[in-house]
Order: sequence, then structure tokens, then C-alpha cells
Amino acid sequence: MNGPVSGRTLVAGVGNVFLRDDAFGVEVIKLLSGRPVPDGVQVKDFGIRGVHLAYDLLDGCELFVLVDAAQRGEAPGTVTVLEVEVPEPDPAASPVIDAHSLTPDGIFALLGSLGGRPGRSLLVACEPADVSAGMGLSGPVEEALPHAVRTVEEILAGRAAESRG
Repeated sequence: MNGPVSGRTLVAGVGNVFLRDDAFGVEVIKLLSGRPVPDGVQVKDFGIRGVHLAYDLLDGCELFVLVDAAQRGEAPGTVTVLEVEVPEPDPAASPVIDAHSLTPDGIFALLGSLGGRPGRSLLVACEPADVSAGMGLSGPVEEALPHAVRTVEEILAGRAAESRG
């Protein structure tokens, strides 16, 4: 089957488990992977493999939910949901790819430069408290995990209701 996968939803967690709170997306996916999801939904941990994620998205999907730690100036542990527009490719810009440290913006820019266009893209972001070297989430980010899991499940429930309606 070539071309976009109609109805496909991808929930992707990214982050580096060796940089404390940067592992937020990976930890949310770990919790989601043991729970039921609607048909057509893939839940995947991409870790630090942002380039693989961008290429996976080239197969097409109607809804892309990226889960990651992102510094947005909020209190540590704050979970926000943002609608993201994938940028149009800029032929003058040369892609700068550091495969191990793509930020959410970097992932969306790479996807745009490759011509990927999900139907809708959402970022479920958590404000980190500590992204220094080490393992284990900080207290505020650990406490945000259940809220983030519920947030993703609500997004998926809304998507399932839309496709039935």
C-alpha cells in the first residue's frame, strides 16, 4: 500500500532517558502502551530517534500526537497541548540534523522539509525542571505523568468520536 494511510493516528514519545526530565515523552508512552487505544492508533516510543519518526510520518497519518518535554516558560510539570503547523519546505534552507537531539520544532521542520503533511499535529508538552545528565524524572514531571496520559487518551477519544460521527 503506497500513499497516505487513511485514518491512521500516531502517538509518538521522544526524549533522552539519560537527561532526566527529557525522558517525559518516553515515560508517557510506556504508560500508554499497556492501555487500550482505539483502532488505527499506533503508540510508539522513538526515544532519541527523531529522524526515524519523521520518516515514519512520511507514510501519512490523519492525526499525529507528539509527546515531549519542552521548555515554554511554565512552572515545571505543567502539561500543555499545542496545535502545530508543519512548516512548508524552504528550498534555501539546508537541513541541520542532529539525530540525537531534535526538539519538537526540529522534528516538525524536518518533517516539513521531507514533504510530510499529517492531517493534524498536536504537541503534548511538559515543562521540565531538570534536563541535566542523569536518570529519573524530577518530582513535578513525575507527578505530571498521569495528567499527560489522560490528556492523550482524551485526544484519542475525541478522534474516535469524530471518525464515528
